[in-house]
Amino acid sequence: MTNKTKIPWCDYTINPIKGMCPVDCKDNQGKSYCYARRMYKRFKWNEILRFVPSVFNDIPKMKSGSKVFVGSTMELFGDWIEPSWVRLTMERVGAHPELTFIFLTKQPQNLFHWSPFPENCWVGVSATTDDMLSSAILYLHNIKAKTKYISFEPLLEPMKDLSFTLKYSHIADWVIIGAQTPRSEKTFPKWEWVKEIIEAADIASIPVFLKPNLGLLEYNCEGSAPFYKRHQSGTWKIRQEFPDN
Repeated sequence: MTNKTKIPWCDYTINPIKGMCPVDCKDNQGKSYCYARRMYKRFKWNEILRFVPSVFNDIPKMKSGSKVFVGSTMELFGDWIEPSWVRLTMERVGAHPELTFIFLTKQPQNLFHWSPFPENCWVGVSATTDDMLSSAILYLHNIKAKTKYISFEPLLEPMKDLSFTLKYSHIADWVIIGAQTPRSEKTFPKWEWVKEIIEAADIASIPVFLKPNLGLLEYNCEGSAPFYKRHQSGTWKIRQEFPDN
């Protein structure tokens, strides 16, 4: 059975590498926000790191033109991953040009091992802080992929030098912006942070995808956005754009 997903920027997810991801991402207060780890604990899934090639059996069942997120519960580019597992994954991905496969990593220093990526791949780097954004730009510059993108999710702090980063680096073809989950008043990003990224992306002609978890119904409102529960109704719109290529 194909694994449909509620992730708004893709149609399906596949996880050829399963097990408890050792990254355990934390916010600025040192609290873990990894939804995958919560799911493993809650449902008592097998935490042993392993390769499960049977997930590729679902690929032929997916509708042509679909977007498939690879590795939604595991960091695929970590040093703890067997290179042969990633190599086999790339081979399967390249064998299905009718689909778009989306990769996202917090270990961008290892992307060069797999460059150039198959033509039907979108390769992204998470940037939750300004330091991570600098790393994202550096390492995306050193790889070849038809579409490169930056995911500001969860957005934990304001980003600096965005005009240079997005306009003059010529790296990003797409930008995703989202909040931390589970959402709280303490971790919810300030509207100014979101607005600055959107404006920089607009100047650079980069499409912007705003995650629903932001609770923002319109990006060009004035002032600070209230916490998401305070403005879930109304006539505002949310931007959910995709790359052209």
